[in-house]
Amino acid sequence: MFDIERWQEIFDTIRKNKLRTFLTGLSVASGIFILVILLGFGQGMRNGIEHEFEQDASTSVWIWPGVTSKEYKGLNPGRRIQLVNENFEKVSAMFNETIEHESARIYVGGISVNYGKEALIYGVQGVGPDFQFIDNASMVEGRFINYQDEVSTGKVAIIGNKIKKDVFNEVDSPIGEFIDISGIPFKIVGVFNEMEDREEEVIYIPITTAQRVFNGGDRVSNMSYTLPPVENFDEAVAQSITFKNNLRQYIQQAHTIAPDDTGAVEVWSALEEAKRYYGLTNNIKLFFWFVGICTIIAGVVGVSNIMLIVVKERTREIGIRKALGAKPWSIIAMILHESIFVTAISGFAGLIFSMALLELVGPHVEIDYVKNPSVNFNVAFSTVLVLILAGTLAGFVPAWRAARVQVIESLRDE
Repeated sequence: MFDIERWQEIFDTIRKNKLRTFLTGLSVASGIFILVILLGFGQGMRNGIEHEFEQDASTSVWIWPGVTSKEYKGLNPGRRIQLVNENFEKVSAMFNETIEHESARIYVGGISVNYGKEALIYGVQGVGPDFQFIDNASMVEGRFINYQDEVSTGKVAIIGNKIKKDVFNEVDSPIGEFIDISGIPFKIVGVFNEMEDREEEVIYIPITTAQRVFNGGDRVSNMSYTLPPVENFDEAVAQSITFKNNLRQYIQQAHTIAPDDTGAVEVWSALEEAKRYYGLTNNIKLFFWFVGICTIIAGVVGVSNIMLIVVKERTREIGIRKALGAKPWSIIAMILHESIFVTAISGFAGLIFSMALLELVGPHVEIDYVKNPSVNFNVAFSTVLVLILAGTLAGFVPAWRAARVQVIESLRDE
């Protein structure tokens, strides 16, 4: 039953000690506020990292050639490694059961690109049909390069959505239009969309066409693969690491590279990199929890101290209550009510302000590796409940001391 007189006494006490109560409540509220904001920032970092990795397929593995830095089998350091079609075909045959999608890529340089009389400054890359799935490119219009284009060295092109907006804004659709690449007409058959505009400033053509028409020979700039998805994240990471190591070992053997020469070949695994970043964000979140909890503990200690002061100031009143027949548990309940009240009001105030700030500001935060900071409401609410429990325990010691006050000594207190 709601005891109006009891709560009126609590308000009267708070008014008498309003400065101390305000500072204690502010400490508790700031503890919850800081904890929620830090947890929100930690989740924002995880969201940002997930967004970065969504740009490519989650199981993708990429390999780039470099320059040797060590002498090996009579070969001097400083050799530039050049991947070729044979390497790509050999990997396909060796790891056929492991690979889901695969594509070689070549960067086409020393060319000019024109649409009508307008010169375009976008890059041109030769890729295979599977590159769409490896690079997570979604089609806005038309289609991507297919196997027939690759076999027939078709003169077809796929442009990014940004190129469509910048160059083809005066036509209903760029599909069917022709662009000239070094004087050779290429028919646009598709428009793709990426997560970032800079990724859309690319024109894709079949890799066979890029090699044959633009004197690419059998050279390959890099190779990329995706692996079949598995249910368990750790198993997926292990699968990716195994494939990555086998791929590196084959290239090292094929090009006579020292096993410990890390600069000659770079192999990158999305899953392995994601695991590293997720481990970092988990450690950061633990640190945030530690900082937030320490702040809350400081507030709880403040609640305990102010209750001790309240008990000392109300010693005479407590003695009179006991002289009139008040039971020890009623004295304890009186002090605990004040402790719970201060903790609950402060905790919920900190929760409301922090959640409101994240709701208002969070969706607009999009910086590198931080996106939409947010926090699970159930977690934040549970934290406040734990805080209230801690405040109750913090107030119990002063309450127990109040209950043990001797009537004679309290009445003599001034």
